[in-house]
Amino acid sequence: MTQEPSASPRNLAVKPELQDNLRRFKAGIFQALARTWEEYMRSPQFLEAMKQTMDNAIAFRQQTNDFMAKVRNELQAPSREDTDAALLAIRHLETRLLDRLEELERAVGELGARPTKARAAKPAVKPVRKAAGKARPANRKRRKP
Repeated sequence: MTQEPSASPRNLAVKPELQDNLRRFKAGIFQALARTWEEYMRSPQFLEAMKQTMDNAIAFRQQTNDFMAKVRNELQAPSREDTDAALLAIRHLETRLLDRLEELERAVGELGARPTKARAAKPAVKPVRKAAGKARPANRKRRKP
């Protein structure tokens, strides 16, 4: 049993003239749709509907914000403004601390890089002194005169 190829659009050989006509037809439909949608989107009715939708969305957002503020107030929870103010204060404090640490680091670096008279006169390693006679115990208390 041999199966004949089905008559699906994929199996049909399309002539080049027909392909060209199909491309032009498709392009014409897309241009007509684009023009129609462009006219519709610029129409006063569509623009008014979009404005009304945006106004309703803004009003809904304001209502939900007011409702949540009321809920936070009833629960005696901090408001959004309170938390924002606290976060801002913490960020400001962090910035001040980091700036101060950088200043201290720079000052310590300058002190370490600058030679002093006391450092130049003293040797880097102290010599070990040898004790003559008996060594004193470390826990011995001194007498008051």
